[in-house]
Amino acid sequence: MRIQTFLAGAVFLLLAGCAKEEQAATMEDLTTREVKFPNGTKIRAEVLYKPFDMARGMMFRDSLAADRGMLFINKTAGVHKSWMYNLRIPLDIIYIDQNLHIAEIVANAPPCKAEKASQCPSYGTARSQFMLEVNAGFAAKHNLKIGDRLDF
Repeated sequence: MRIQTFLAGAVFLLLAGCAKEEQAATMEDLTTREVKFPNGTKIRAEVLYKPFDMARGMMFRDSLAADRGMLFINKTAGVHKSWMYNLRIPLDIIYIDQNLHIAEIVANAPPCKAEKASQCPSYGTARSQFMLEVNAGFAAKHNLKIGDRLDF
């Protein structure tokens, strides 16, 4: 009888735990992250960490919503170069160090229409671990500067 009471209680607790109403995670929740800027502005950024995905980045996209971006996460800090090969829109590229401080801002990087990626200029001279791409003009509009801390 004791085992039956124990099992009934365990089942009740299990079901009670399942009864909590929690919002199911969406695919966007799993593939994006909120980025908060010093002035309180928030955007939702796609998160890339696999080399193939980071190499493709924003290629072939015709637009980027004002409240969106793309966050590249490198395994280690270093000088991580980027280029605008096969991009269709100008971007601000924000390089962020391992402490989440802005290390470099490349404002208004234009798309590169060269036939080969090697013919495009590369960007990124500061040591960083993260890179955030946002619409051109975003950094100026939000008064971002070297040393500002972002949260994500």
